[in-house]
Amino acid sequence: MPAPVAPTASTPPDSTPPDSTPAGAARPRRAPSAEGVDGAGVVAFLDAVAAAGVELHSVMLLRHGAVVAEGWWAPYGPRDVHLLYSLSKSFTSTACGLAVAEGRLSLDDTVVSFFPEHDDVAVHPRVRSLRVRHLLAMATGHTEDALERSVRLDQAEPVRGFLQVVPEQEPGSVFAYNNIATYTVGAILQRVTGQDLLGYLRPRLLDPLGIGDAYWDRYPADRDLAFSGLHLTTDSVARFGQLYLDDGVWQGERLLPEGWVAEATRLHTPNPAEENPDWSQGYGYQFWRARHGYRGDGAYGQFCVVLPDQQTVLATTSATEDMQAVLDAAWTHLLPALEGPGSPEQDRALADRLQNLGLSVPTPTDAPSGTPRADLVADGFLTATSVTPRPGGGWRLEVSSEGQDFSVACGDGEWLATSVPSAAGGQVELVAAGAWTDPQTFAAEIVFIQTPHHLRVSLDTAAGTSAAVWHTAPLGFLPLRQLATTVRRDLDAAG
Repeated sequence: MPAPVAPTASTPPDSTPPDSTPAGAARPRRAPSAEGVDGAGVVAFLDAVAAAGVELHSVMLLRHGAVVAEGWWAPYGPRDVHLLYSLSKSFTSTACGLAVAEGRLSLDDTVVSFFPEHDDVAVHPRVRSLRVRHLLAMATGHTEDALERSVRLDQAEPVRGFLQVVPEQEPGSVFAYNNIATYTVGAILQRVTGQDLLGYLRPRLLDPLGIGDAYWDRYPADRDLAFSGLHLTTDSVARFGQLYLDDGVWQGERLLPEGWVAEATRLHTPNPAEENPDWSQGYGYQFWRARHGYRGDGAYGQFCVVLPDQQTVLATTSATEDMQAVLDAAWTHLLPALEGPGSPEQDRALADRLQNLGLSVPTPTDAPSGTPRADLVADGFLTATSVTPRPGGGWRLEVSSEGQDFSVACGDGEWLATSVPSAAGGQVELVAAGAWTDPQTFAAEIVFIQTPHHLRVSLDTAAGTSAAVWHTAPLGFLPLRQLATTVRRDLDAAG
């Protein structure tokens, strides 16, 4: 969901630096047929997703704890962290479950009890009756997301604003997807633990799961966003799903409190009015119920789908506005595939399909002479001023964003990586390809590799005009500095 405030991109002071954590043992890899999976059904799933116009960036399928299929669409790769959007909520819920088990809070505690300094504004009886469990279950009594209203009331402290937004109905009586509810859970957890969310989860969850690189956008500068903003690799998402599939036990060690998985993923709040069938099956504690199993999900198709009956986890990252299409394809093709039996021939066909995946790049032709110049604007976000040949091949696109000038390396029909320092701290990781599609038109794709988003750029040198449009626009993170993270990409892996 869009955030009306811009989260900061500073390094969390209480978090372990990403490069100091162990990579973790690799999950076992097995042929699909060895785990009773029909490889042809997985191929059919990929075909159906592509036919629906869904741009997948990664997919990982686990069966009985083993990886049976995995693939990344270049320039995305297995080592890239990816903005998870609202899939972040499921990690916030998990942190809450851990804190409850440690006696730091109760789900029946009232929200106002954690913020005595805001007692003067939390005067309405419905506000004062709000409990932690209402926040987790998206059952605050509000009939729509109260995030924007909360921030308008108090931009410096959105929780204080939230406590002034009176629920239209009694808490616990109605479902409304409410980002400020999750944000408030995160604020409560930081208050009772004395740590940001990543710092609290690092020794309890991330390190035991072998999750190294991780980053969480923040607002204000000392608070993880909680409802969005978490960046993890696809493998990390799959490990998280496997932990839930195994009832909170990882490699023989219990990481989550006994009973938490069942409690967090069961139906707490009915939501039959939701439009799409997999969003109308009810809501747990920051997990969606589905027609099959349950899931955490984030905007544009960041999925962690857990299927207990099939002992399967599906993790995807993507850029699509039709998230239901991904689940429809899973139920139509993946579920039958999990009934097997599969064969070595189908295993090889699936492996071949997953071997050479990639986003399309502009088609190169002969470049014109000279140095064309034009202005390039994408929703006021970016201005490009020139494109010139790049030593060693490809092109160098000169751009400006928020007064910061930098160069983007564009491969000539291939992907090249650029790491751009952000004025607000951190790095913006870009991967781009560009080409002269005719003697007067330069086209480029600029991929913000740690997000689902990329810019499609076109420069008409004859007319002296240019344009850029988002393929799925960032939600609430438009300025360049808000696309920055502390996790650097391996430039040699860009290809």
